Amino acid sequence: MEEGSVKDDRHDVIVIGGGATGLAAARILARRGKRVALLEREARVGGNISSRSDGDWQTEIGPNTLIMKPPLYNLLEEMDLLKEAQSAGPQAQKRFVAMDGRPVALPTHPLRALNNPLIGREGWSQIVREPFVKRSSAPEESLAGFVERRLGRRVLERMVDPFVSGVYAGDPQRLSVQAAMPRLVAIEREYGSLIRGGVVKFWQSRRAEPAMPTEWRGKLVSFPAGLGRLAERLGEEIEAHGGEIACQCDVAAISKVDDGWEVIDSEGRIRRTRELVLAVSAPVAIQLLAPLDEALTAPLNEIAYPPVNAVALGFRREDITHALDGFGVLIPSIEKRRTLGALFSSTIFDGRAPDGHCLINAFIGGRRQPEAAEGSDADQVQQVLYDLRDLLGIRGDPVWQQVSRWPQAIPQYELGHLDRIKRLDQALEHHDGLSLVGNWRDGIAVGDCLENGRLLGERLAAE
Repeated sequence: MEEGSVKDDRHDVIVIGGGATGLAAARILARRGKRVALLEREARVGGNISSRSDGDWQTEIGPNTLIMKPPLYNLLEEMDLLKEAQSAGPQAQKRFVAMDGRPVALPTHPLRALNNPLIGREGWSQIVREPFVKRSSAPEESLAGFVERRLGRRVLERMVDPFVSGVYAGDPQRLSVQAAMPRLVAIEREYGSLIRGGVVKFWQSRRAEPAMPTEWRGKLVSFPAGLGRLAERLGEEIEAHGGEIACQCDVAAISKVDDGWEVIDSEGRIRRTRELVLAVSAPVAIQLLAPLDEALTAPLNEIAYPPVNAVALGFRREDITHALDGFGVLIPSIEKRRTLGALFSSTIFDGRAPDGHCLINAFIGGRRQPEAAEGSDADQVQQVLYDLRDLLGIRGDPVWQQVSRWPQAIPQYELGHLDRIKRLDQALEHHDGLSLVGNWRDGIAVGDCLENGRLLGERLAAE
């Protein structure tokens, strides 16, 4: 095709971005008979979902697990992927948190929580008062403020702080509880207490008709070849139903035309569509939207994306004294270490390391210490080893290592985030046929992105 030429066929929908959200949306559209094209800048689809193999070592560069909930179960069942799904081992239910230089297991049962040092007497003195804490009347509250108000500083510092580091690589003082954890706010609003609401929700779930087989509910899952298999299967479904996938397609510009939208790639190829979906990160969306409307880019510009590096380390099993009998270890900021935490990858799933070896996947950087992600790969490995040696009893050096960098890793749902999304949606009302989605809104987890993409696909297919 000549440079600058227009593709002969017009699309119903073009999706820019082949991450989880874009793949899920394009899959639904293709299944509904729409003429859909998915354009992806990289050589593969999946976005942050990326699995790598090096001999017998297998790592995840981005997300490491999926939590099985009804929407994900239905998706895997529809794509005939349930038979390939790999459940995490039973030890993965245990989670460790660093405390005074040693890993302490989080309680897995209410009775075991009574003497757990992470909570301690200080924590329990506040927890027992939680049902009597008044609701907040503030329109927005930081996650740290919410947790400290209801559960006390001890729970914030020793349990919630490391959890936020593990999920968001974020700062609970900056994160908006309304945006980042809306379910907590909803429970407080409805029941007046997290404990009271939690008990009610538990018994309601026990009595409710299960939306999926109980043996799958809440399971952590992946695939023998890694989460990349999910992205691969989504792509297969799109093409099997007549959709187009164009990888290594770098979109240079988008523009509104009389009957829809025009998309021009870096090679000058022009595609036209009735509906255009940008399923990309906020920074990429800003580049494409800047010539179009400042009202669209201004809210996106306010979303922080700190850097995070994934440092995978392989050891001989005898070189680590810790049993590695859990999902991993999280490191609270009060411990004054640069590493955010580490997953015991070869414990979570079989087939991640050679026989007689173990694989640890650590994370460094984040919102509070972005400078920690700077330096050479060797520097990153040495910092992680420095932070983990005493925690895990590491006696030798790694026999295999891999450093993967995400300069703009996880979008932060910080104070004002819901207002940003509201302003963005208001600006979108002036641009018919344009949709903006991604993990910077409505949930950062892969499961959230898949479901948000599905819902968008269903809406567009019905128009």
